[in-house]
Amino acid sequence: MKQVVQLNFCHFLVVIRAAAEFKLMGSRAAREASSMQWKYHIFLSFRGEDTRKGFTSHLHKALESKGYDVFMDEDDLQVGQVIKPELLQAIEKSKISVIVFSTRYADSSWCLDELVKIMECKRTLNQIVLPIFYKVDPSDVRKQTGTLASDFQKHTIRHKDEVVKEWRKALTEAADLCAGVLEDRNEAKFIEAFIENNIVGRLSTTPLPVAAYPVGVDSRVLDMISYLGGRSQDVVMIGIWGMGGLGKTTAAKAIYNRIKDKFEAHGFLGDIRDTANRHGLVYLQKLLLAEINKKPTKFHISCVDGGMGMIKKELGRKRVLVIIDDVDDKEQLEAIVGNRDWFGSGSRIIITTRDKRFLDVLHVNKTFTVPEMNPDEGLELFCRHAFQKGCPNKRYLELSKKVVFYSGGLPLALKVLGSFLVERTIAEWESQLEELEGIPPKDILEKLRISYDGLDHIEKCIFLDISCFFIGINKDQVRKILDGCGFKAEIKISVLLQKCLVTVNEENQLTMHDLLRDMGRAICQEGDPEDRSRLWLSPEDLTDVLEDKSVSTFQ
Repeated sequence: MKQVVQLNFCHFLVVIRAAAEFKLMGSRAAREASSMQWKYHIFLSFRGEDTRKGFTSHLHKALESKGYDVFMDEDDLQVGQVIKPELLQAIEKSKISVIVFSTRYADSSWCLDELVKIMECKRTLNQIVLPIFYKVDPSDVRKQTGTLASDFQKHTIRHKDEVVKEWRKALTEAADLCAGVLEDRNEAKFIEAFIENNIVGRLSTTPLPVAAYPVGVDSRVLDMISYLGGRSQDVVMIGIWGMGGLGKTTAAKAIYNRIKDKFEAHGFLGDIRDTANRHGLVYLQKLLLAEINKKPTKFHISCVDGGMGMIKKELGRKRVLVIIDDVDDKEQLEAIVGNRDWFGSGSRIIITTRDKRFLDVLHVNKTFTVPEMNPDEGLELFCRHAFQKGCPNKRYLELSKKVVFYSGGLPLALKVLGSFLVERTIAEWESQLEELEGIPPKDILEKLRISYDGLDHIEKCIFLDISCFFIGINKDQVRKILDGCGFKAEIKISVLLQKCLVTVNEENQLTMHDLLRDMGRAICQEGDPEDRSRLWLSPEDLTDVLEDKSVSTFQ
């Protein structure tokens, strides 16, 4: 069942993080994956006698020259020796295992034990496994035929049936993950292409910039991250919903940075609304594929339907993290994340939007709202921007509290006002506060007005009526009044609720954020009084218009 969750952003949530993640993630292995700090980027598995001084050493050097931390064991175990504990730990602490299958790889019980451990880490820790077939046929590895047949004849005599079956299963599973077949190709060019096509995108470690001052961000994303960590084999979609300026994009970026390295591939598509309007849906599809592959897309996509098929083909077997930010049209979602079967098992899709309808249409597993900041968080964020520290100067304390109260816990307003008031005098602060009583600053209005501009004419009228006259009035009573004016108010108010422009409190009264209210009233004040459709602020305006005989009608 889909739910809308109001996040608890108490500062003390950090204390209960471990307990919350333990409850939601289920298995011990999944819990380990959620907290895993990779020690190595890559673990190299190979048969020393075959490739240590040749292909594998060249691969190792090329990887390290790219700046990756690579574990390559320098010792050759003798027959009868057991695999070292530190080697098993190195496998567990590596994000990627690269297996160099060579002609005598399967002759070594040590290599096969190593392979079993690698495939176990793939299942339990979501490790990425990339096999290379060096002068050996992938089919022989998959079926244990060819040179591998004689190896397993010896293994059958020397080892227990259960062990041999486990080795066979690991070889078969690994062969299905083929990342490259050398054959007679130039080794240097093969290594270069292998790293570019298989490693670079998966080890993109540069984090997204979240916010200049990420006050309260960690507590807001805790529940989301915990939820995404559960049900590891499902394709899970979540929505982050709320009015403009609340920090939906900031939350999505923070989640992306925290969990992206647990996935085979990942991509963040920001500002979908503007990108789609400028370039179209096919461009979005190409952008998604390029983001996942971390390089310009080589795919030719001529139409949206073709792009849908390409996304499913390319991502259907990958465990990916995809974040789609600021969706404002159902077609955008249908074009790039239309169905769960487009993505590999364990994938996670995160969508941010101002309109809950899109999340309902997509049947997301869960919808989260980003809460407004509490007064303490609001004061800290404002002061970070206004004073570059977490608390105000004593002379500015009461004025700072007034600004925070005015912002209504909206991070956008706190950031804009804090940046505007840097190094201004007390008199300038007081002047700005007086101005705020009428119309919000332009930077805030532009962000908030996006949702208003997306409404149809009747929806705009009802929004403006509520902002001027009906805040705190029972929703059913307002509906009857508006229906009496010829509006179909039930469905239109529902749209405003879905777009987070209006809310209904426990007493069934219509409410809205103070800044949305001020925006609506500012819109109503545009133009001369006689041209306005609503007069509410000034009794003088109302008297002047009614006494002006040249004014015959109101819209």
